Amino acid sequence: MLKIDDKAPEFCIKNQDDIQISLKDLKGKWIVLYFYPKDNTPGCTTQACDFTNDIKDFEELDAYVIGVSCDDTKKHRSFIKKYDLKITLLSDIDKKMCNAYGVWQLKKFMGRESKGIVRSTYIINPSGNISYVEEKVSVRKKTKIENKTIEIKHTDIIKEKLKELKRSYK
Repeated sequence: MLKIDDKAPEFCIKNQDDIQISLKDLKGKWIVLYFYPKDNTPGCTTQACDFTNDIKDFEELDAYVIGVSCDDTKKHRSFIKKYDLKITLLSDIDKKMCNAYGVWQLKKFMGRESKGIVRSTYIINPSGNISYVEEKVSVRKKTKIENKTIEIKHTDIIKEKLKELKRSYK
């Protein structure tokens, strides 16, 4: 996994519309880059919908939201259409980007081991450096506050972190 202050690895891969997106084209912008296992699965759908529902907040923070999985561009288009998503999805079918960002890892599920994407989020600053890393992301976290159970969205955590980072960015 990459660490804070590491240079974000370059990438140039296709989005859902088969248009090449490169990190160098986004230089000078804040980027919320999140890696997720698979389109149309419950957690991944919730995460994509949460980012879409909060897209105006991210735009006001001058941040570009990008999701990355190993699904192909056709599957991304279908996923976007089905849920009316307003975010960019990149198709890393050869897993180069996932490997560069350290999210393609051995995972255990129900006693079986297999390689796959570990749900992770990076915030990249306008200089192209990693400003925040969260791995093994929980899309929704339940927590107790004053004997009440509340649910915290991952996107809310990322928005607050982005605000904090922007205040201290030079």
